[in-house]
Amino acid sequence: MGGPGRGGSPVAPSPLRLLATAPDAPTLLRESEPQHPRRLAVLLSGGVDSSVALALALAAGHKVEAFYLQIWFQEDFRNTWSACPWEAELRECEAVCASLGQVPLHVVRLTDDYWRLVVDECIRDVRRGRTPNPDVLCNSRIKFGAFHEWLEANRPGEFDGIVSGHYARLECEKEPGTAATRVHLHAAADPIKDQTYFLSQLSAAQLARCVFPLGALTKREVRDVAHRLRLPNAARPESQGLCFLGQVRFPEFIRAHLGDWPGPILQHETGALLGYHQGFWYFTPGQRRGIRLPGGPWYVTRKDTRRNVVFVSRAYHQTAEADRRLFRVNNLVWHESPATLPPERGERGLFRLRCKTRHGPETHDAQLRLRPGFRDAEAVVVLAQPDQGLASGQFAVFYTDDGLCCASGVIDGFPSGQSLRRRRNAA
Repeated sequence: MGGPGRGGSPVAPSPLRLLATAPDAPTLLRESEPQHPRRLAVLLSGGVDSSVALALALAAGHKVEAFYLQIWFQEDFRNTWSACPWEAELRECEAVCASLGQVPLHVVRLTDDYWRLVVDECIRDVRRGRTPNPDVLCNSRIKFGAFHEWLEANRPGEFDGIVSGHYARLECEKEPGTAATRVHLHAAADPIKDQTYFLSQLSAAQLARCVFPLGALTKREVRDVAHRLRLPNAARPESQGLCFLGQVRFPEFIRAHLGDWPGPILQHETGALLGYHQGFWYFTPGQRRGIRLPGGPWYVTRKDTRRNVVFVSRAYHQTAEADRRLFRVNNLVWHESPATLPPERGERGLFRLRCKTRHGPETHDAQLRLRPGFRDAEAVVVLAQPDQGLASGQFAVFYTDDGLCCASGVIDGFPSGQSLRRRRNAA
């Protein structure tokens, strides 16, 4: 029962108070760190996940302010696609903040940083025939990079951490004999929603500032919390787009920035001319959709970016098997020192790990061998099972069997099938 209100009438407890004292509160608030009340900056996008993360941070007793990151130039959308995605999102954010007790909401314009650190690089990679992942770059460089720098410059010392609606778990461990704390990144409780793949390029310092309230919850539980709190966006459909495209289709974005470059489509096995395409950058290995040729289904096997040729086959699994098993990774970010991982067969620099090559629940048993002389920054990886659609520019993320995220790197090429056979024999 609530206390008496004006005139002696009882005041009903707020939904947040009910949430904080509910029987399932220990589970709901497990990753929100209620035992350490702090002042937190919450990244709010207008979606259900970030809104529930905000609510859980409030219920856990933290002092919070919400921040909406504007990363698109409004004029770019209106001039090119006649729709500005962030205006509707901002209205959703305002409604959510009002429903949770007038949480302060701020708009932070990071358009210059976003184009310089994410979009420009993605366009360069696409032009080179690579397949970038802007969501990975956005997290490490913008949401937990440029935004933190903005806080330090404009609100110095006012916030102890950054909250987001990502599905991931963090474990803090005191370093023996020191006051330092080591942060471990773990896969979320919901394997379908787990987003450690997108967070895998964050530095140790960035992870130490993060709070992920949704890490111990399933998507169904998150949606249930939204309904229990009567959040205005509780029934909002889940977004499926890339973080920097919103409602815009990827081919439309590429066409606006790179244009079309017509070229031939050749059969992988024979070199026969089958048709024409509008630019190799619209295709990625393993792709089936968008290949309008008779007698299919046809799959992209590779691209010759210098000659603007796309090769396709109806027997993709046979023609590209080696490319889909063996690859190089560089720019490795290690969350767990290689020295702390048990070496495979006692061989230094050789590890048996689980590998993700895209967001989703699927992982591969993989062998990772560090390349000597590269200070643990480059490695060669052999997957136990084929993975169709591997492409340079994608990220490969490595885990232990229990979901501890160890490392993340960029796929940067495919050694020959002969190298694969030698490694299989050695294994």
